[in-house]
Order: sequence, then C-alpha cells, then structure tokens
Amino acid sequence: MQAIKHVVIAGGGSAGWMTAAALKKVFGAKLTISLIESPSIGTVAVGEATIPQIRQFNQLLGIDENAFLAATAGTFKLGIEFLDWGKLKSSYMHPFGPYGVNLNGVQFHHYWLKRKQQGSDCAILDYCLEGCLAKQNKFNRSAGQTTKGPTPINYAFHFDAKRYAQFLQKYALDIGVKHIQGAISKVILNQDTGFIESVALNDDTQIDGELFIDCTGFKGKLISGALHVGFESWRHWLPCDSAIAIAAASIDELKPYTQAKAHKNGWQWQIPLQHRVGNGRVFASEFTDSSSQMDKLLSSLSSTSISEPNQLHWHNGRRLKAWHKNCVAIGLSAGFLEPLESTGLQLVQSAIMRLISLFPSKGFSQVDIDIYNRYTKQEIISIRDFIIAHYKVTQRNDSEFWRYCSAMEIPDSLSERIELFRSNGRIFRENNELFNELSWFSLLHGQGINPQAYHPLVDTLESEQLEQYLIKIKQMINHTAASLTSHSDFIQRHCASS
Repeated sequence: MQAIKHVVIAGGGSAGWMTAAALKKVFGAKLTISLIESPSIGTVAVGEATIPQIRQFNQLLGIDENAFLAATAGTFKLGIEFLDWGKLKSSYMHPFGPYGVNLNGVQFHHYWLKRKQQGSDCAILDYCLEGCLAKQNKFNRSAGQTTKGPTPINYAFHFDAKRYAQFLQKYALDIGVKHIQGAISKVILNQDTGFIESVALNDDTQIDGELFIDCTGFKGKLISGALHVGFESWRHWLPCDSAIAIAAASIDELKPYTQAKAHKNGWQWQIPLQHRVGNGRVFASEFTDSSSQMDKLLSSLSSTSISEPNQLHWHNGRRLKAWHKNCVAIGLSAGFLEPLESTGLQLVQSAIMRLISLFPSKGFSQVDIDIYNRYTKQEIISIRDFIIAHYKVTQRNDSEFWRYCSAMEIPDSLSERIELFRSNGRIFRENNELFNELSWFSLLHGQGINPQAYHPLVDTLESEQLEQYLIKIKQMINHTAASLTSHSDFIQRHCASS
C-alpha cells in the first residue's frame, strides 16, 4: 500500500495540462508530476466550446473566471443552436437551463405538450430563461437576487484552445508541475509485469515514473502503442470522421451560443470568441472529398478568414480499456466522439475526477482499475447514443449521407429511448448520465418527434390553471430577460481580452 510519489504525463495540450493542474492542486507536495510535451505537436482544434460542467473544474483549481476568460479571449455559452437537422429550414436550441418549473413530480414539458395539443403556438424555448437570453444575445451570471441569494444562470464558455492550454500550463508550473520538452521515442516495459517503467526521449533522456498518464492524442503512444489496448470502432453509427477548421475575423455581435448547421454531408460549427470566430466544417469522408468541403467552408464564412485551414481526421470510438496496468489514457488517447455536443473537455474532466477518486497505490488494485474502466465505458456510450440520435432522428433524405443515417441500425439502448419518448413523452436519465431530460427533450422534440401522449398526472390540472401556470412562467422569464444587458457589454465590463 505504498503511496505513489511520481506521475508522468505524456503529452500536453488541454488534456495534459488539465490533468497536471488538477492532480497537483489536489495532492500538492505529496506528488511529483512531470509533463512531457513535444514542441512540434500542437493543439488539435482552433477553438473550443464547452458545457457547464467546465465551471466545476475551474472552481476546483480556484481559477478567477474573469481572468480566465480574458486570457483565453473567451465568451459565454448558453446553449447550442441546431439548424437544418430534423429537416431543411428547421431550427431548435439545446439550452443549458431548464424548461419551466416541474410540477407535482412531473417534468414541465408534459404540461407544455398538453397545451400544444390543445392548439397553443408557444414555443418551448419561451419557457427557458437561458434559451431566451441566447436568442436575445443577452447574458448575466445570475437572474437576480432573492431572499435565498442570487438565482444562477447555467452557462459554459467558448475559448481559444491554444490559449487555454497556455493558461493551464502557467497555472500548473506555478504550483510545481515539472515541464519536460521532448518527443517520446520509446516506452520501456517491465519484462515480468508488463508495467511501464519509463519513457525515453529522442535525446536518450529516460524519465522514470510509477503512474503514467497518456495524453498523446489519437495515437495513444502508451496505452495503444506500448500496451496494445484494443479499440472499438463506432464508425458505422458516426460516419463523420473529418473536419476543416479555420479562424475568421471577429464580429460586432457576440452570440452567447454555438451554432451547428447541418449540410449534405455533415455539419458546420461557428464559435464566437472575442478576437475571432472559430469555424469548422465536419464531414464524412466516405460521402464527399475534402476539396469540395474546403470550398464550401470558405464561401460560407461570416467574415474574412485570418488563418490557414487546419485539416483534422479521427475515428469515432473508444479504447477497450482506458486504464491498463499502470497507465491511464485521458482525452483523445482514451477515445473520441465528434465535437457535435462539445463533450471533448468534459470527457477529460470526468476522467480526471474519476482518477482522483480511485487514485492507486503502488499495488494497483485491480478492482479500482475495473471500476474506473466500467464507469468510463458507461459515460462515453451514453454520450455516443446522444450524438447518434442527431443523425438518426431526421427527415432529411436530400443526400446519400442523410439517407444512410436515417436508415442505419442503431444501438438498442437508443432505440428504446426514442420509442419511449415517441409514445408518451417520457425520458429517463440512467446512471447519472451526462445528458439529462432537458437535453434529450430538446433533441428529440427539436428534430421532429411529437409524442403521442403526455403524463396522465397533467390532467389533474384544470385547463384554466394550466394556462395561468404557463403564462406566469413566461412572464417571469420575459421580465428577467428585459432587465439584463447584452452579452458583448457584459464581456467588455468584466472580462475583456487585451
């Protein structure tokens, strides 16, 4: 039961520096952390969109939010707008805040569904504060003061991925993380146990360690290259495997949400930052070529391009084991899901917190490793199903790509969830999965599924009571939204980047 004293992190970027910063913050002087980073390998993306859980990570580190946003040219994010997904000319928002207020233990959307069946034309987004603020380009950290304190608004961030890695690097170095620059040329294994003993760099420097964390990206130099952990492909469910990213000049109006617009062979993102706009065109290489997608991306920019295009390729899927022997894969080396719902950094964050909870001794208890791997698998599979649903639940048939997606067989776990919602509007969150009832309702309803029924407890409310209930919620949201400032003004006052 001897305590581990030296952790070696292979790879930098967001995953490596997030891991280094968090472990050093939690364990302090009891843990020596060495991060090996090759100066020739850059960050994968030109921009990052996140989900609200990233704020918990920042709070763990004790990061000042305004300073963090100023350093990364960040903006706020209240949700994701989806265009042309369910069908052409359609749009919906996946907001980060709840719809209405649940009543009698029944989710709010059931009450809204009944009113809709009675002929109401009120959009579901009218009952979500975060959604209304997003569409009005407004923002604040709270919705006002009550006797119990400020009422929080649920939000995340957009920020420059390279600046974020630099910000975390400085933070980690300031608290004692050791930074080693060099490329790993060889991984040395113990001949008896198969554990990693050390890694060798190109200059023959050898770095010994007790626990190794693989943040080397898609290649997985340690977990795959040395330990040969297998890989489970999800290409048949998630055929988009490529992207072209490019930065464009900043725009005056900073929208507090990400845009994801579907096209004939995939989708395109737009992420507003303070100093530029991040753009990327995601596509399935089986159905189109990069040259034509490059042309379409450049012709669709809302402002002048200010960078060279960055071409990305990946394989959606997961390592069969994220933790094997004395090596833990975190980030792209553990698995990858396309960036549609901004879950990349969330998978890094949850892996770090899971590792802290199950942090090993030199004995490396197998039960700890098994539990870590089980929960890692459950998490990424639940996210996988959520992303698959964007492609499956569609009426689009205007291209070979969309015809493939609408006809493809999907996991039983997803089929059951879709049919449950289709029949009576019910959504059940399992095992504290990342995407809750709000997220699933936004997706399934937004892409065209109208439930055949609603929860029977809704009928205990008289029609007039139901009408007044909905009116009151909408009025409260409108009143709050009217009192808040614009997203751009808030940034200028609190966290403008220099």
